[in-house]
This record gives sequence, structure tokens and C-alpha cells, in this order.
Amino acid sequence: MSPKLLSPLFPWLILLALASLYFFSSITITLPHSPSSPTSQSQSLAISRSPSCNLFRGNWVLHPHHKPLYDETCPFHRNAWNCLRNKRENMSLINSWKWVPKTCDLRRIDPYQFLGLMRNKNVGFVGDSLNENFLVSFLCILRVADEGAKKWKKKGAWRGTYFPKFNVTVAYHRAVLLSKYEPIQSEAGDQAGLKGYRVDVDVPADDWARITSFYDVLVFNTGHWWNHDKFPKETPLVFYQAGRPIVPPLEILDGLKVVLGNMISFIQNEVPAKTLKFWRLQSPRHFYGGDWNQNGSCLFNKPLEEFELDSWFETRNNGVNKEARQLNHLIEEAIQGTDIRLLDLNHLSEFRADAHPAIWLGRQDAVQIWGQDCMHWCLPGVPDTWVDILSALIHKYYRER
Repeated sequence: MSPKLLSPLFPWLILLALASLYFFSSITITLPHSPSSPTSQSQSLAISRSPSCNLFRGNWVLHPHHKPLYDETCPFHRNAWNCLRNKRENMSLINSWKWVPKTCDLRRIDPYQFLGLMRNKNVGFVGDSLNENFLVSFLCILRVADEGAKKWKKKGAWRGTYFPKFNVTVAYHRAVLLSKYEPIQSEAGDQAGLKGYRVDVDVPADDWARITSFYDVLVFNTGHWWNHDKFPKETPLVFYQAGRPIVPPLEILDGLKVVLGNMISFIQNEVPAKTLKFWRLQSPRHFYGGDWNQNGSCLFNKPLEEFELDSWFETRNNGVNKEARQLNHLIEEAIQGTDIRLLDLNHLSEFRADAHPAIWLGRQDAVQIWGQDCMHWCLPGVPDTWVDILSALIHKYYRER
């Protein structure tokens, strides 16, 4: 073909080539968005199904290098929970289990960083002895960052600690029912004439009613006293509202529902909106072979398996440890629609039948008098993980403000 014949076609060939390049480049750009592209589909799923961080669901993993941050010399210990000093067996193994959430990473608390974050702020715990168990773990961990920490008992606190380097106070206010309660006695006025206990469902206990503006973070709980072991039929709880007995009289769990409603209303109305509020769910017990007063025991060497949990704790099984799930259901319902955050430490604790003081209570006659302790927790131990979770949630709150 001669050059003269090529020359008229040349411009058209160039235009055709440019058009082709444009067409194919447009296809290449749109391919990543095509539903049929495997790569784009997996990327899209990764974004749309990205799980939110749930620190409360996971597994305990044996981690030999996982060591406690404190020991038996912490001055804030309570004797019966100081399992190192009381020579509880397998303490090194108990503290070698690490809680690993399924959807995100849980970092151990950095006491220096946490107290720095909370400088000039205060953290309060309100409730029964399981919140005190929680508090002691927290105090011993934070003391790592401030050995000059001093015992603090002001504003009606049952116990607490002041960290002078950071101007931070962490304290516990004992209020086992949250509401005010007191003995009802016959005219004789002696213990033999005790007829029961009056519970004013609409009046918060004096121990915490006037401390709501002092704390920047508050952790509430109740539960372990709401049973017939603490208040048998001979000396029951008698519920009052607006100064009068509630008629007809309430059963104990119905009374709990009314108390929860009133105390949560008080918290919503009286605790400043800026205060970060948590409600810690009930902590599980691990009595095996009977209840605490029926030779119940918890001499275990490792955590329970997940498939075992329902047989221990499911309320329909009517076992001795069913109370936690039963009460937690009531608590979860009660705080719905409020700004109180659920601190669900029950599930991760259900596994740890191995981590209670059991027979190592620091007194030779303790088991004979009280039975094994399969309700509170060894320290150091499981409550240290509660501290890790609480500190992570507090960090998240202050970062997002």
C-alpha cells in the first residue's frame, strides 16, 4: 500500500485509538465497584460487617507471661481476699489466664496513664461487697503509679484512697440495697424482738445520697443481698413508699424492681450529666455440690468451658448459682433508656470457678463459721480484668468528648 493511500486514514486511526483507550480506561475505573468483583466484594463486606468493639465477650487464654501488677504487700488489701498471703493454691496459674475479647484488643491498664487522664478527678463505687472487691483491685493497681497513696475515708466513704501525685480519689460507699433500710423491732427494742427490715424504696441510703456531685465517674451495683439467705421469712424486707407500707406487701424480687426504678430515677435527676455513670451487672457465684451453708465448694484448678456455663447459671435449671442471671435481667431492663452504661462483667466471670478464695480465708475457723467463699474473688485475680475493662471504657469516653 502506497504512502499516499495511508495518509488520509492516519488521523482517523489516531482518533480510533484514543477512543479505545478512553473506553477501556473507563471500564477499569468502574471495575472495583462492580458487584461481581471478588476483591471489591470482600472489601465491601469488611467495611459493612466491621464488628463494634465488645470487651464483654471473648475467651480466657492461658498466657504464662501474664503477671499481676501488685502482690500481697499492697496496703489496701482486705484479708480474706488476699489469696497470696493466705497461701491459696495455684495462684500463679489463676493469674496466668488472660481475657481476650473476640472482636477487639483489650490492653492492660497503664496506672500512670490512667491517673494522668483522671488528674483532678474522682472515681466512686456504690453498692455491696462485690464493688468493694472491685475497688481493692483498682486501688492496688493504681498504687503502682503513686506509692504515696493514702487511705481516705471522707464524705461517708466506707473506704478509699487519695493519690496525691495526681489529685485523684477512688473510694467505695457501702449501700448493699442502694435504698435506705433499717431494722423493724418490737416494742421491747431488743434483737430478740426483730420483726424484719424496713426498706424505703424511694429514699437512697445516706451512705451515698449526698456524694453525687463529688465524683466524675460512678460505678453502681446491687444484687447479692436480694435473697432469702440474707433476709429469711422470719425477718423479711418490708417495703415502704412515701413513708407508708406498700400494700399488698411485695415479694423480694418485686421489691428490687421498685427500688431499681426509684434509685435510677434519683441518679438521673441528681447526678450531674457530665458524670460518667456505670451499672455493674451481678457477679456470679460458683458453689458446687450445695450452697454456701450446705457445704458448697469451689476447689477448681481451671476455668469452666463455655458449654458448661448454662448448666451452672441458667435460671431454668434452678441451680444454686442462678441468681446472677436472674437479677441481671431485671437490671438490664431497668437501665434501658438512661445514660447509665452497662458494665457487663458477668459473662467473663462465669468461666472463673477457679478464682475464688474458697477455703483460703486467712482464718482457721473461717470455713467452719461461714463456709467456703465462692462469691468474692481472689486478689490479684479476676477483678484485675474488670479494672482493665473499666479503664478502657473511661479512656474511650474522655477521648470522644
